[in-house]
Amino acid sequence: MDRTDLIALLPEIAIIARKAGEAILRVYDGEFEVRSKQDKSPLTEADLASHHVIQEALSRLTPDIPVLSEEDANMPFEERSKWEQYWLVDPLDGTKEFVNRNGEFTVNIALISGHVAVLGVVLVPVTGACYLGIPGHGAQLQEGSHPPRAISARQPHARPIVVVGSRSHANPVLESHLAALGEYEMVSMGSSLKFCLLAEGKADFYPRLGPTSEWDTAAAHAVVTAAGGQIVRLDGSPLEYNTKESLLNPEFLVYADSSVDWPALFTGYRCG
Repeated sequence: MDRTDLIALLPEIAIIARKAGEAILRVYDGEFEVRSKQDKSPLTEADLASHHVIQEALSRLTPDIPVLSEEDANMPFEERSKWEQYWLVDPLDGTKEFVNRNGEFTVNIALISGHVAVLGVVLVPVTGACYLGIPGHGAQLQEGSHPPRAISARQPHARPIVVVGSRSHANPVLESHLAALGEYEMVSMGSSLKFCLLAEGKADFYPRLGPTSEWDTAAAHAVVTAAGGQIVRLDGSPLEYNTKESLLNPEFLVYADSSVDWPALFTGYRCG
């Protein structure tokens, strides 16, 4: 799929994300049951409603492209390793934030080609904000019914540096590494909104030392890259998708200003 195809596809994916967001809000506005998946993470009927909307819509729009969703991720690596491209979906990223009703949850839809996120849409159902990105083409933010506007990651970084971190997964190990930055401001945020803050120039650095899955990051990865940012592993190598049996990501760093050697802050770091 060339860039022209991706550009034509992007608004269609945004429409699908908005329909999924509407399905989520119908649950969010009422009473709902919270169940636990095998990994103890929460699951609500909103996750499943969004999943069904996206799965059905993508299957109609691009019947030849497989879909890998968090709520249907049982495809063996032996099979999915043969995929040249596929949709990678988190129907409701930030279920804990959804349960806490703080609005910091998203719908994430990404197209992966050759282990790279080449298109991404991140929708915030509560606000209607929709982040769209195609690396090499640019990133946009559409707020409600307003026309999309271009966004870009901040270069050079602000002073003090604005670091964004997880609201639900605090990591005390970070503090000693971040001390090397000197003065900095920490902003806590849920779901893939952390990436989006960086993509629209409201944050400078997002280090993730805790666990994430590939569907948590792919859509926002495309948006951040399209906005001029980078996402790398702690050794500085690119974060890639569908390269191994596990769908867990390695730890990673998100930034825009390359004048700082961000990976050097974590030299010698080992999880646990």
